[in-house]
Amino acid sequence: MKARIAVLGGDGIGPEVVAEGLRVLQAVERPGGHEFTLEHLPFGGTAIDAHGDGLPPHTLAGCLAADAVLLGAIGGPKWGPSAPVRPEPALLRLRSELGVYANLRPITVMPALRDAAPLKPELLEGIDMLFVRELTGGIYFGRKWREGSTAFDECRYSVAEIERVTRVAGRLATARRGKITQVDKSNVLETSRLWREVSSRVLQDEFPSVTLEHMLVDSAAMHLLRRPRDFDVVLTENLFGDILTDEASMLAGSLGVLPSAALGDGRRGLYEPIHGSAPDIAGRGIANPCGTILSVALMLRHSFGLEAEAARIEAAVEHAIAGGARTADIAAAGTTPISTRQMGDAVLAELARG
Repeated sequence: MKARIAVLGGDGIGPEVVAEGLRVLQAVERPGGHEFTLEHLPFGGTAIDAHGDGLPPHTLAGCLAADAVLLGAIGGPKWGPSAPVRPEPALLRLRSELGVYANLRPITVMPALRDAAPLKPELLEGIDMLFVRELTGGIYFGRKWREGSTAFDECRYSVAEIERVTRVAGRLATARRGKITQVDKSNVLETSRLWREVSSRVLQDEFPSVTLEHMLVDSAAMHLLRRPRDFDVVLTENLFGDILTDEASMLAGSLGVLPSAALGDGRRGLYEPIHGSAPDIAGRGIANPCGTILSVALMLRHSFGLEAEAARIEAAVEHAIAGGARTADIAAAGTTPISTRQMGDAVLAELARG
């Protein structure tokens, strides 16, 4: 197959981890007879420095023309809260322009990484959950303003926004264990009460075989650590999903090993690791590229329909880690961590064996 991929290296460790993801992509491209055309585009803080805009017009045009978008990470102290132009609004705008309203964040625990997680090993067995986070609505996209000494952030959701992301969760749950936990704060928030009403109706009418439970976000935060294996698909709004998936990343041992896919109504998606730009380690060659490599696997699966290639990459990452390949974030005490490049080499070696 032929596909065009927009590559947004971004800031901090973004270009370093994206480079390893592209090496893995190229390793499955040639033997599979595929042709991936890459277009590297400026985005985030580096784009602000070069163009005065975190999402320059030619970058947006390139992303809209692509079959998929691969993103590293953006942000850093240089473009912090007091900066006149910040990169985070560019990411929100990109998601909105691409129409990618459903963010998929799988959380699984590799047996070899149980020692890297802060929980007791017996709590980590059998964890296989998938967060479906609404990505283009809620408080992140609401009006923001100040009146005198008071600041306001508007949280708003429509029935249509909740319906479409609930359908994504329903389809995914049907192909998994058939359970959805819908997370909200309905004892306080009107938007959360709407989430309960709409998700219940959609799942009852269109996915009657799916078991639905509702859970308050504070309870969900507790139960993610107390009984994590009970979760299958977790459906939630933008803000809660952002926070809970960072918490859940600790079950897997590190933010560095977790991928994500942002999808809309078509096949084009935005793929990125869930970690940030980590400016404190940028340029040192020690970042974990596995989250980006696994995001490449999600891209092959969801945007290109290449399930076999995606599964090969996922198996190669797991085998590499099981074989002892560990960057600093997942290295066991007393062991010497390897570099970003060496982790990429280990994954490529496993791909070659497979």
